Amino acid sequence: SNVDYSGGIITTDWYNEGTAANESIKITVRFLTNEIRADGLKIIIHKKLCSLQQNCTVSKISSALESELQVAIIRKAILFEKEYNKTKKKYKRKRQK
Repeated sequence: SNVDYSGGIITTDWYNEGTAANESIKITVRFLTNEIRADGLKIIIHKKLCSLQQNCTVSKISSALESELQVAIIRKAILFEKEYNKTKKKYKRKRQK
């Protein structure tokens, strides 16, 4: 829902998968470097719990989801980089002809 390209931050809206109506999560992904590295990402997950009176508490949580997201993002980035390099090589060859 919110992207800061210059700061390398992506933040989602509050998400509720429908299992618990009073519980939502928000994910923030921060890119710390332009290189594809495991330590180049910081993933933060916040959990919001609301009572019936709409009193909500928000807390940062640690979960396996952080590492799952990190692996998925790195895999996708590697695929994008391979495709980019392939396209770049084709373009270079065409320019040299």
